[in-house]
Amino acid sequence: MRVTGTAGRSAASRSIRLLATTAAGIVLTTAAAAMAQEFGQWSAPEPVESVNTPTFGEGCPIQSPDGKYLYYASNNSAGHGGLDIWRAPRVPGGWGTPENLGAPVNTAADEFCPDPARGNRLFFVRRLSATNTDIYLTKGEANGWTQPKRLPTGDGAINSPAEEWSPSYFEAKGHEYLYFSSTRNATGTPPTQDIFYSVDFGPAQLVGGGVNSSASDARPNVRLDGLEMVWDSTRTGSQATDIWTASRSSLDAEWGDAEQLPIGINSAAGESRATLSRDGRTLLFGSTRRGTSDIFSATRPKLGGR
Repeated sequence: MRVTGTAGRSAASRSIRLLATTAAGIVLTTAAAAMAQEFGQWSAPEPVESVNTPTFGEGCPIQSPDGKYLYYASNNSAGHGGLDIWRAPRVPGGWGTPENLGAPVNTAADEFCPDPARGNRLFFVRRLSATNTDIYLTKGEANGWTQPKRLPTGDGAINSPAEEWSPSYFEAKGHEYLYFSSTRNATGTPPTQDIFYSVDFGPAQLVGGGVNSSASDARPNVRLDGLEMVWDSTRTGSQATDIWTASRSSLDAEWGDAEQLPIGINSAAGESRATLSRDGRTLLFGSTRRGTSDIFSATRPKLGGR
């Protein structure tokens, strides 16, 4: 895999390795029997060849809320240096020609882990140093993207002096929720991540239930209704970095036990940063199973329920 730039080369290489992977499987959770019956099995994943390249790395895939765009990160040399955020429009049969989001979203630093939200907003991660990444927010307007603003920073806030990754935003019951991972409680080398959440952009809180472990738990994505989460982990049972899932019966309930997605989604290579579509029927993720980071997609039928 080729990474351009000088000062950012090592950081970009490390980032693309981390964002290269994903998951899918049967969502069978112990949190609620109704949830277990809501969806069927995931299909065999297929590479998203309209955005994958043979030379560069692509990862961090996620659909816009309206399903009209596929956002992702790539170290494609046609960008601004290191990792940039790109998007491809939906066309009949798949995704069209990708475009670089350009300035002021992308810079010579690494930008990755995009999370498009309603109102033409876009959360994403920017690397500030080798040991510090923060979450930013911008908005798409007629003349382009607004100047990105860093989310709250400080003791106990969303952003910290450590690394924050993979924002996952949703709204429920009149509140705004942001899930993300962070190395602020890190142990080991490379530093482990834990999954946190914030309500209305307030203090960061460690996610309870079966989500976090003594290993690294990173890059969460929460379904639109807040009842299902996918993330990648190196916990016991993982082949490398595998995708895991958990669910809960309501926003007020604790997350249930973590369930590993099956072989086929997970592989002996690295899978990470899986994301669920708005309706929960499509899973996107990155994987290094073909030697570089590529984006894959799987689907599942909805069986009923909510």
